[in-house]
Amino acid sequence: MSLRFKAISDPDGSGSNSKEQKTDLGNGSEVVYVPRLLTSDESWKFFDYLNKEIPWTRPTLRVFGRSHVQPRDTCYVASKGLPELIYSGYQPHAYSWDDFPSLKDILDAVHKALPGSTFNSLILNRYKGGNDYVGWHTDDEKLYGPTPEIASVSFGCEREFLMKKKPSKSSQERRSDDEPVSKRLKKSSNPDHHSFTLKHGSLLVMRGYTQRDWLHSVPKRAKAQATRINLTFRYVPNVP
Repeated sequence: MSLRFKAISDPDGSGSNSKEQKTDLGNGSEVVYVPRLLTSDESWKFFDYLNKEIPWTRPTLRVFGRSHVQPRDTCYVASKGLPELIYSGYQPHAYSWDDFPSLKDILDAVHKALPGSTFNSLILNRYKGGNDYVGWHTDDEKLYGPTPEIASVSFGCEREFLMKKKPSKSSQERRSDDEPVSKRLKKSSNPDHHSFTLKHGSLLVMRGYTQRDWLHSVPKRAKAQATRINLTFRYVPNVP
């Protein structure tokens, strides 16, 4: 099954995306957010396809010497010949793009929206409700190189995407983590914290040294009752 999508990153036909939002994080890091990469109808068709056809799994991870079940479903797709992906003691099976032809359609839309990009791997995540989440982390695996570009496409339930600058050791000692990050973000316009609401059919891109200098998360949210599916496209150099 293959679904054809029409990217709308140029909604007014002017040759530029008037709704594209760029956030300069400083020191060579940048986030680009496109609220509508695909139309709503196309996005729902893709959501239904992913929800039903992807062989989702919820693996057990090993973190700090303890095992726990990953709090979201996942799947991994990659081009042939790439180095194997391993994280937190888990090595996912690498499915082929040909196993899910519709993924190549959305990849084409992402490439059109980001001229010059050449993504060849994809991690899919499914959040089945507000208790599913991903904690603070960076995608700084050596597999992706020092300045990876990561393109994130979201479908379904809107969720918050939080970013915070990696603290220095001195600031980490001074800061109290008792207060939720979301409250700190609302109270302060601190340039070291950013929040994005990832809408249905949207695209968010992290570039430059973002993975070196910043952490990101999708926190638990009691009000998020519906399912969200997120696709993160990445480039892996074809070297052993």
